[in-house]
Amino acid sequence: MSNDLDNTATSIAPKKGPPPAPVFDARLAVGLLGVLLAAMMAGFTGRVPSLGEADTLGALGFSHDQGTWLETWFVAGELIAMPFACWCAITFSLRRFHVIAQLGVLVVAGVLPYVKDAELFMTMRFVQGYFAGSLIPLLMMSALRFLPPPIRLHGLALYAMTATLAPNVAVWMTAIFIDQWRDWRWLYWHVIPIGAFAIALVYYGIPKMPLVLPRLKQANYLGLICAVPGFIGVTIVLTQGLHLDWLNSHFLIAVLIMGAGFSVLFLWSEWYHPTPFMKLQMLSRRNLGLGFTLFFILLIVLSSGVVMPLQLLAKMQGFRMTEMAPIALWIGVPQIFLGSVVAFLLYQSWVDARVMFAIGLTCIGSACWLASGVTSSWIAEQFIASQILQAIGQPMAVVCMLFLGTSVVQPMEGPFVAGIINTLRVFGTLTSGALLGQVMAWRNQFHFEGLVTQWNSVESSFTATHSTNEWLGFLVQQSQVLASEDTFLILGSTAFLMVPFVMCLQFIPAPKIPRSIEPATNHSAPAPTN
Repeated sequence: MSNDLDNTATSIAPKKGPPPAPVFDARLAVGLLGVLLAAMMAGFTGRVPSLGEADTLGALGFSHDQGTWLETWFVAGELIAMPFACWCAITFSLRRFHVIAQLGVLVVAGVLPYVKDAELFMTMRFVQGYFAGSLIPLLMMSALRFLPPPIRLHGLALYAMTATLAPNVAVWMTAIFIDQWRDWRWLYWHVIPIGAFAIALVYYGIPKMPLVLPRLKQANYLGLICAVPGFIGVTIVLTQGLHLDWLNSHFLIAVLIMGAGFSVLFLWSEWYHPTPFMKLQMLSRRNLGLGFTLFFILLIVLSSGVVMPLQLLAKMQGFRMTEMAPIALWIGVPQIFLGSVVAFLLYQSWVDARVMFAIGLTCIGSACWLASGVTSSWIAEQFIASQILQAIGQPMAVVCMLFLGTSVVQPMEGPFVAGIINTLRVFGTLTSGALLGQVMAWRNQFHFEGLVTQWNSVESSFTATHSTNEWLGFLVQQSQVLASEDTFLILGSTAFLMVPFVMCLQFIPAPKIPRSIEPATNHSAPAPTN
């Protein structure tokens, strides 16, 4: 009898579905501001110590070789976190997981300056990289989850700032800590006040959600086990390849085989698992597959904005961070409002996001071609025109790409997209550093050999009045300039070649904004499920 009653009660009880998303209000806006600050903090955590690495190595007594591994282990931890962060946020609740990740970043940041052992320092940077890497995907997930349609694109513009604003402002912050405060410890401590404020905002504004622990039984643990050694191996190869001479190193060959093998197993398990961390089948949609491929290439091209000018000025003119900071700020500061301007235009019915994406790429390509006129006498002012074009083109390209990609995604698929695009983002940044470093090395060697041949074939008053070291220094400088010219031309041409592929993306009309939104009506997307 009791069994019959239980069955009856079960049939009468309503079926549980995903809980409705909370109504967007001022409190939730405060919470999302905290999520944004945390994502920016995560960007600073990786970029600022990297820019001030020489001061850290000198203060702690680490060697240059050990210093190269500091970035490797941080990025490895960051990459491992990217595919799984949204899954963890849904399983353990967004607010709880987000606060724990932020605390992890802050605790490690507070302790790091006191660690004198290189191996322990690397381990802690790996842990900090994992926590920091968990924060950035949660920003995109939260924007898709909580923001109503009339302002959702502005949320994506804020996410784009983590790729266009944070890396550039980091140069200015590093200049303050190193050249003005003269205290290298703030390369790590600067995130503590930012993170503490972000934690308070997230805890206050993000709604409390229940644990979904049954998901633990459904997780793809084979994929998780394969991803860790696979991603670590790929990171080591891409960050240490130039330093260890790529396939001429038996160590790198072994690591490459391990990393590639485990990464393929991870992707294979994700493809066939019924509840994957990243739903790779979504990439068959044109705007995701082609769009994310273009995004990957775009990340390589964007290195022309700040990375290359800074490297050139440091080598040719001996510039310190304070002298190079304006170049980064010329790109970084306008991103505060340009992203929202692009989002506003995308809401207009007469705007085609593909055309705006193409215009952005044209601006970036033109900036590269302008910078290809660099000479050994250039200083920061000569880069102004190219930096202005970069500042305009970067938000147009990135925000439009995000709009075209996320517009073909259902709300419940938001966590999958956040995991995929942020994993690609880290891989793209790693590939950019490895590829540009190798291209610069090849072209530098090519031009140096050519200059030496020409110099030896003619009589020169320079060789008669200068020492051999001065002569070689001049040739080295000129070969670096010529290699930079070639690299700028390659990056600019790549940006222009991307334009026809952008126009092959599926046209997405401007989102329709309701004329009136009743306060009690919830227009945001349903809760994401995995």
